[in-house]
Order: sequence, then C-alpha cells, then structure tokens
Amino acid sequence: MSVHISAKPGEIAKHILMPGDPLRAKYIADNFLENAKLVSSTRNIFMYTGDYKGKQVSVGASGMGCPSIGIYSFELFTEYEADCIIRIGTCGAYTSKMKLFDLINAEYACSESTYAECAFGWKKKDRYKYQGNAFEIINTTAKELNQPLIEAPIHSSDVFYRQGKGKPEIVKKHKAVAVEMESFALFSNARFLKKTAACLLTVSDIIPTHEKISADQREKALAPMMKLALESVLKM
Repeated sequence: MSVHISAKPGEIAKHILMPGDPLRAKYIADNFLENAKLVSSTRNIFMYTGDYKGKQVSVGASGMGCPSIGIYSFELFTEYEADCIIRIGTCGAYTSKMKLFDLINAEYACSESTYAECAFGWKKKDRYKYQGNAFEIINTTAKELNQPLIEAPIHSSDVFYRQGKGKPEIVKKHKAVAVEMESFALFSNARFLKKTAACLLTVSDIIPTHEKISADQREKALAPMMKLALESVLKM
C-alpha cells in the first residue's frame, strides 16, 4: 500500500474532495460531514472519510504544487481505487474583470510544468482538460443552487513568487483567467488512469489590483465552493 497515505483498504471513499491545506480538510470534515473519521495523518496531511446526506465522501489535503498533488492523487486513484477527485482551492485572478469570491469551474489547466512529460512521456502539450463527467455535474448543480459559476481555463504555475511584469506567455496563449498550482497534475493523472477529475476554485486574490481575501474571511468565503462540490458528489 501507499507509503504516503496510511488509510486502511476501504477507508477512502470513491469520491474525494481535495483542498491544498490539511486544516481546510479538517474544517470540511468538522463542518459538513457526519461520522467523520480521520483515516490518515501521515506527514500531517489529513484525510477524513464521512457521510454527506447519506453518501460516503472523503476529503484529503494535496499539499502545494504539481509534484505534491501528483503523488496523492495518483495513490488515491491506484492504491485506494478512488473514482473521482475534485480539487477545491483558491486562486489569483489575472483580470480585474473578476471579483473576490468568484467561483471558477476549470475547463482545463495550462502549465509550463514538465509533470505530464516526465510521468507519462506526453510531450509538446501544455494543457489538459478536466476528466469525466464531474465538470458538467458541477455546472448543473450550480444552476440548481443559483450559485454563479464561471467556466474558464486556468493556469497551473510551478512558482508562486514570479519575477517580471505582465502575464506569462502561456496565460496569453490559452487566455487563462486565474492561477493556482495543482490542477495540471491532477488532470494529467486522471487522464492517464481514465478517472474523473475536476477543479473548483474561489478567487482569493486579484493580481492587477492587489485585492485579497483576509485570513479571517477565508473559511466563510470558501463555504459556497465546499457546498457546491459536496452537492455535486451526490449526483455521481
């Protein structure tokens, strides 16, 4: 079994929500799941399994960056036979046309990362789309909840502190509206393994204007994204 996840066989659900932050995983388990059980805490990457409206769901942290989510999502798909992983995280908007707290359902993730090339030998391709039906289910669920949702391409960057001014060339090429650091690897893994993967993001920063959500606002601000992901899982 996995050397990075200590859950026993059968303790991980088929559908998983994956924030980056282990404490955010704990928050979801404490506030949204019934009968939540901590099933892994190796390296302090918390993973829980519980029930949401009668359906078993797991929530586990990915850490930051393509290499980290690459490890955890691959092992969840292969070692624990998960069917679907929905990344739920925050992002920085590249345009002032977007607002703080906007929700994005990622159509695809573009990246300068060599993750897919190194892992699977896929060369000369710098973007991968969501996999499976979770993307469309999220769109449908958002409409039912009257939750505004933006469908758009995003950028998965390997660096957080980028020097230089202006948007990276890859962002201009693919018209990405926001940046995060994980979805490119998640989508690549799911594509290779023929699994389902989606990414829901809350805009926490507006890069051109330097607006950002305060630390005190974050948990409450992310609740609509968490609820949308969980309600979507009920349809899967």
